Formats: sequence, structure tokens, C-alpha cells
Amino acid sequence: MAARTLPLRRVRVLDLTEGAAQSCGRYLADLGAEVLRIEPPGGSPGRAEPVAFALRNAGKLGLVLDLDDETGRERLHELAGTADILLDSSGEGIARARGLTPEALSARHPRLVIVSITAFGRSGPYRDFTATEPVLAALGGVLSRSGLPGSRPVLPPAGLVDQTVGVHAAWAALVAYVRRLRTGAGELVDVCAHEAVVHGFDPGFGTQGSAAAGRPEGFPRDRPDASAFYPVFPCADGHVRICLLSRRQWRAMFAWLGEPAEFADPSYDTIPARFAAADRLHPLIGALFAGVRRDELVAEGTRRGVPIAAVLTPGEVLAADHFAETGTLIDAEIAEGLRARVPSGYVSIDGVRAGLRHRAPNLGEHTELLLDEAVPGGGALGGGAPDRTGERGPELDLGIPGDPADGPLAGLRVLDLGVIVFGAELGRLFADQGADVIKIENEAFPDGLRQTRRGGGMNASFAWGQRNKRGLGLDLRSEQGAALFRELVRHADIVAANFKPGTLESLGLSHARLAEINPRIIVSDSSAFGSRGPWSGRMGYGPLVRSSCGVSALWRDPTRAETDSQAYCDGSTVYPDHIAGHVTAVAALAAVIRRARSGRGAALETAQADVAVMPLGPALAAESLAPGTVAPGTVDGGAGNMFAAVLPCAGDDEWCVVDVRGDEHWARLTTVLGRPELAVGELASAGGRRARWAEVEELIARWTAQCTPAQVTAILQEAGVPAGAMVRLPEELTDPQLVARQSFRTLEHPLLSRPVPANARIARFSTIADPPLRPAPVPGEHTREICRTLLGLTEDEIDRLAAAGVLQPPSEPALT
Repeated sequence: MAARTLPLRRVRVLDLTEGAAQSCGRYLADLGAEVLRIEPPGGSPGRAEPVAFALRNAGKLGLVLDLDDETGRERLHELAGTADILLDSSGEGIARARGLTPEALSARHPRLVIVSITAFGRSGPYRDFTATEPVLAALGGVLSRSGLPGSRPVLPPAGLVDQTVGVHAAWAALVAYVRRLRTGAGELVDVCAHEAVVHGFDPGFGTQGSAAAGRPEGFPRDRPDASAFYPVFPCADGHVRICLLSRRQWRAMFAWLGEPAEFADPSYDTIPARFAAADRLHPLIGALFAGVRRDELVAEGTRRGVPIAAVLTPGEVLAADHFAETGTLIDAEIAEGLRARVPSGYVSIDGVRAGLRHRAPNLGEHTELLLDEAVPGGGALGGGAPDRTGERGPELDLGIPGDPADGPLAGLRVLDLGVIVFGAELGRLFADQGADVIKIENEAFPDGLRQTRRGGGMNASFAWGQRNKRGLGLDLRSEQGAALFRELVRHADIVAANFKPGTLESLGLSHARLAEINPRIIVSDSSAFGSRGPWSGRMGYGPLVRSSCGVSALWRDPTRAETDSQAYCDGSTVYPDHIAGHVTAVAALAAVIRRARSGRGAALETAQADVAVMPLGPALAAESLAPGTVAPGTVDGGAGNMFAAVLPCAGDDEWCVVDVRGDEHWARLTTVLGRPELAVGELASAGGRRARWAEVEELIARWTAQCTPAQVTAILQEAGVPAGAMVRLPEELTDPQLVARQSFRTLEHPLLSRPVPANARIARFSTIADPPLRPAPVPGEHTREICRTLLGLTEDEIDRLAAAGVLQPPSEPALT
């Protein structure tokens, strides 16, 4: 995409981050921001893993500043005077020693948005703990839903947790930046990676997938049998996964099986009944699929209307025609002299990918150029970088009515056509920050979230995902309904949908058509595999996306045989739905910022497959450089990890993660184990430990097995070794860090049998209040109000349209 059309052009970001936080700046750079990557004189520690560093820092400019030196700090202040956003992942101790705490920076640069991205935030008992991606997976509730009951839990593929943190931080940064544009005042933003994982990866107390109907309403202590949710079956040349949710899909599978009398009863039309009968049903499906090739099964399933996908390895993902045709994967120089096949970016804007534009900078590559400029200009950079996009201009007027005191996004109006998890998450993010989000539904095609529990009209999943929205019942398939929708578009800012490709066009609601009515409209359209490429017509659900993108193949138990269909451990998670909602929200808000300069809206497209592929960048690059070398547990996402193990603890099915990142961690760990002599000799080196991996793991496991997970966490963190307990979902509510940071609030709804816990906020802001907790609407709850105030209809007109089925005012829902 041309640099001058990217939505965050002229936004300058100073990036002082390490680890996962670097991916925040990468996404902002993909969207056009001028991101200045500031490193110490010796370079970032992340450069020890060149591929991961390159992917996290592509599109940025490189500077070297010694922030332990007064001159270096003054130069940072000079740059901060020209910047809009500063990203920092320094701990409190380092920041205080340098005099660069967020408060000190804000005092000198009151218009600057300062985003602190740390493992556990700037408060709470874990504030000084050390965390790595595996540790956050354990403490964040991800690990407790991975792996077969009774067996060792399995860590998710490297990159997924880090992705969650980076995109979460990007949303918080842009929300604060929009408020700055509206008020002139900067903001301090405290992003806690731990909370981002708890509330953003796949929240236990947040919107659930359709298969939640097959799970218990509570949260039992035992880990779920993930293999029953979205089963994987062996076939002639690998594995396939099916995803039977609706009655229609089950009936198609029933016919494919030859209509066995054992499953003819209508009770099997429901998800819970099929889950309960998995021990009898799955062998029948397995026998049907055995000996048939994956492509044949996918083709036949698609013809019959059975959601099905092949489980692809990283090598097969790299070779997939779909990803080549869509531009999801490209061959690119990611660092000087280093070319690989890598993901290109998350989203398309106006039909063009907003993604990797130039390689990561060499150490200090642009220091002299940038420090010599008091105000950035438009000259060309050396080192293969493109023209600068960060030329400064007058402060923007976003043209948003309303009072930002009611929320940073107050005055924005979103017409929310989204469904299930992705749709709920995208709209909720805007609604929580003050936007008027109108949830548009049709009783003939209800949102699948309303069907995930017994009862009428409301359940916890819907209540979590649709809070703070208004509800409009409208039949878009009727001529009058579509006309009313188009009238609403005249006074709207964003239309958000996630139907199968072509649906908006078939309804006469394409971006091109809506832009004729309102040139400023931003239309976000999302689907599983996007609107182009050979997979565009496939039915898409998160489990099928994971299978098609290499996530499932890397999220499997490496101790089990490759032919074992029970080895896949991602069945009980909802990924990438939630994070795809965050990705799209960031792009949509960036488009709002661009609109203030250009006066025009945008057509956004997010393929959930692209979201799932992006965090696997280091694994895919490694596979492209050395085919056949990437397998579950072999790629660490570039953190230099030499030892990250899930180990047993005292108690029933209790586990922890211990993550040794280098020789210093190993020396500290051997002291805790009472074996300091192991810090010298063969095991003192990473290579030596790798060669004797089983011995090392057994040594540590003998110690952890005598301690509770909490004891392991406390002892090792005190010693400076990254470690964390496997936290189950109910335990999140009593976790000392989450309690201290008040990470949960209580969400009430008159149609729920009891209040439920809910996430409290996206981040801690210095002036932005926590979101309100207005209850989710029942179907069509605000139909009359919206028709009167926004469409100017009289009560008689509303009644006539309701009688014709065009409008749907609320009915009386049953209590859950």
C-alpha cells in the first residue's frame, strides 16, 4: 500500500520496547505510523534471535541512544517533543533510575501518549515478576485448557500470546491518541500483559464460541477433553478436522454417514447430545474418513455443507496456493541480507495489504538522520527504506460530535452487523469506549451467541460480548429494511460485519454502494479466509482456521505419535476470534484518524486466517529457510529460549511452567535446587542443557513435584527465574495480582439468573474512566427509540413496518 495512503501517516511513535511489546509498534508501523525503534548502544537483546527481531521490527526506523547517559536522555526528550506516542517496556526500577518514568515523561511532554507495556503492569504483588510467553500462558489461563485430561498440559505455539499483548497494546494506544486529538492532553497508559492474556486471548469470562453449548455452564476443576469439541480424524495423507455446530451441518454429516439408525433421533440435532455421544459417533466418522485423501474429504464436505478443513503443517502452509494468491505470505528481505517467506500483515485497506513495507533497521541505521532533524521532513532514507511517512502537520480535528468526557470514542456511531465471537468483540471494544454501537439483528437469522445456552434471548456469553450496545431489530433482506439501513448509514461512521464473502454485496451494502450515500463511511468486512483466493468460499470457524494455518499442527503433544488424532490440543480454545476483533478494531480506529485528513472513509477487510498466520512468522520463516525443521516445541518465537517446560507440582493435576532463558537463569535455578555445581561444566551452556534435555527436565521436576504451583512461582520469581503456576479459569477471580489490579468487575443483567464476572478494562489509563457496564440488549430492544430519533419515523410508521416484519421491536424473552 502506498505510504501516503496508510491511515496512520504523520503519527510518530517512539518505540523503546523489548519482547512481545515490540509487536505493538510493528502493527502501528504496518498501518503507516513512523515508528522510531530506539536501542541501547549494544543493541536490543532480541537481536540474538535475528528472524524474530526482524519480524517484530520490520517497517521501523532504527536509532541508538544510551538512556543511562544524560546526553542520551536529553536526545530522547528532543524526539519526544516531536512524537505522538511513546511505547516503553522498562520496569519501574530501570525507569526510576533513568528519570524516565511515565509520570516524569508526561510532566515534560504533557501532550504525549505514553504507553507502558510490562508483564504484570505497574502495580500489584507481581509487579516485579519476570514473565516470558510460556509463563504468561500458564498464569493467564491458556495452559489449563490445553492437553488431554490426565496428561501433561501443552503450551500453545510460540507467538500467539505475544501477539495478544501487542495488538491489545495497539488498541489502548490508539484509544488514548484519539482522546489526545480531541482534548489536546496526553495520557498515561498502563498495559499489563498478564491481563491482556486473561481478557484478550480467549477469556474464560468473556464471549464464548458456539460450541459452548456443549460444555458445562460452570467451570469444573478438571481440564476439558478438548478432542471432543472439534474432533480431528486421520485420513490417507494426514488429518482433517470437522466443526459441526448447526442442525443443518449435523444433518449433512448424518447423511454422509449413511443415516445410521443409532443417531436418527432428533435429540442429536443439539450440540450437547452429540458431545455426550462422541465415544460412539466419532468412530463412525473415523471409519468413513479412513483411507480417503484430505483434498477429497474437504471437497466432499464443502459440497455437502459440512465444515471441514485439512490440518496443515508449517511446510504445507508455506506451499498453499491460497496464501500466495491473497498475499498473506510473501518472500521478502526482513533484515539486511536475510530473505524468508513470511506473513505480510493483518489487514487490507481499500483492497491493498497494509503490512510489511521495508526490512527491520540495522543497529542505529537512522540515528544520525533523525537526531539532526528538529522536525521530520520528507526526504528519502538510506538502507533500502522507503520515503518517510511521518511529516508533521497541524493537530487533527477528527470531526466527531459528542463530549470525549463520555468516553474517548463518544460521538462515533457503529452499525454492528457482527455475529458470534468476532462480531461481539469488535463492537464491544468501540462501545466500551463511548461509541454508540447499534447491534442490528433479524429474528430469522439470529446471532449464534443467543443460541449457545438454553433459555430465550440472553446468556452470559451474549451479555459479555454485547454490553454497552443498543439493539435494533431489522430485516436487511427486505427492500424496506435495506432502505432503512442505508438511511442509518448517512449518520454513521463505521459498518462492521463478518458474514461469508459477498454477503454485504448481495444485500446492496457494499462499501462502494454505502460510500455513495456517505463518503466518510468505514466498512469493515471480515471472514474466515477472506474474499479472494481458492479458500474464500469455505465455511469458516476458528478451529478450521487454526487447522488450515498451521496453528493446530504446532499446538499438539510432541510426545504422541504423528498419527494420533488425539494429540491436537487446541480444541477447547477460541482462537483467533477475539484477537481478530482487536486487530480489526485497531485498523478501523486508524481509518477514523485518516478520515480526518482525507475526508473519505475506507473499506477494511480482515481474514481471520491472516490473523492466525501472523504470529507464526518466526516458525514459517525458519521452515522456509530450512524445510522440515519446524515441529511442535521446536520454535520459540525468537526469544532465545533454551528451556521452557511444563512440570508437575504437588496436588491433583497441578502444573507449573519453568522457563530458563539463558545461563544466568540456569545458575539461579541450580542454587534454588541446591545443586550449584551444575552451573559449571557441561550443563552451564545452553547447548549442553539441550543435549541432556531429559535429564535437566527430570532434575527440575523432582523439585517442583514437592511444591504447590504457588510455591514454585514464589520461590523461583524471588530468585529471578521466570516461572508461573497453571491457573484454572475460576482461580483467575482470586489471583492476587488480578484482585489487586481489580481486573474483574461484576456484570448484571435482569435476564441472567445471577451476576457474572467480566473484564474491567482494556488498560489502566490516567484520565480515561473504566467502561460502563450497561446490559446487553434483548433482540430489538431499542428499535422504537432508534427509529424515532435517528430515522424520524412516527409510531404509526413503526407499527406498520413491525407488522410487515421489516422492524422487530422486542418481545418478552424467557429468563435463563
